[in-house]
Amino acid sequence: MRILVSDLNIDFMGKRKLAMMVSAVILLICAVALMVRGLTFGIDFTGGTLIEVGYQQEVELESVRTALAESGFDDAQVQQFGTPQDVLIRLAPREGLKSAELSDQVFRTLSTSTEQEVELRRVEFVGPQVGGELAEDGALAVLVSLMAILLYVALRFEWRFAVGSVIALVHDVLFTMGLFALLQLEFDLTVLAAVLAVIGYSLNDTIVVFDRIRENFRKIRKGSPEQIINTSLNQTLSRTLVTSLTTLLVLVSLFIFGGEIIHNFALALIVGVVVGTYSSIYVASSAILMLGVSKADLVPVEKEGQHLAED
Repeated sequence: MRILVSDLNIDFMGKRKLAMMVSAVILLICAVALMVRGLTFGIDFTGGTLIEVGYQQEVELESVRTALAESGFDDAQVQQFGTPQDVLIRLAPREGLKSAELSDQVFRTLSTSTEQEVELRRVEFVGPQVGGELAEDGALAVLVSLMAILLYVALRFEWRFAVGSVIALVHDVLFTMGLFALLQLEFDLTVLAAVLAVIGYSLNDTIVVFDRIRENFRKIRKGSPEQIINTSLNQTLSRTLVTSLTTLLVLVSLFIFGGEIIHNFALALIVGVVVGTYSSIYVASSAILMLGVSKADLVPVEKEGQHLAED
């Protein structure tokens, strides 16, 4: 038997205290991980040298790491790039050694460690100062986006909705970055782009829910704010789930088949979509309920003499 959307009557707000407790515990773990372990920044932020080489046949990454370690490059990060024949190597900057000299040493090491012909395809160098500026600009981008969202939602809806949306976005960003700190996954510019994309996705989902809540506050005459918000969440649930699941299908495919080079990017988006869907239902909606939203805040104020003008 088909279940219609109108038949759904899930008591989301009745479970908001439990959800808030779970979120508080998880966010505390994420905050501790960020403070204690910190993020593992890639060379985009720390500076260093990126070297791309190509082999004629498939090569084992462990053999590449061993050859580099024997030549003194113990800190080299090695991963496949696109195909099993393509290898990407990241090296931290070294004092007294220029990028060209460093790449030459690595290329000679790899060439002598295998019978295959090795092709040097690309060498990129990021200075520590540039990396520091990128880190500052990235943090500023996240901060400015949150401030702009706060202003936009306050003008479109009401200040309680603006605060609720920003709380939800901070929740999503902290959760995603905390996971990367906890697992010590590399955080580079692509992951930062994923975090900014998560902010946009989560905000879009929250705005859809807020639109329905505002509409129902004006349309439904009877019912408490908790009941009206529950009704709105049930009405938008099918849209939220369909959007999230279709997005996740693409991201999971990207994570599995996209290659190691974009694993962290895809993972950040997967986590962000899941957490963003959760926060739209429980964090943002619970926040506006806790802030005391009511019908009086959302019903348009009638101008004096409006009825006379209509008559």
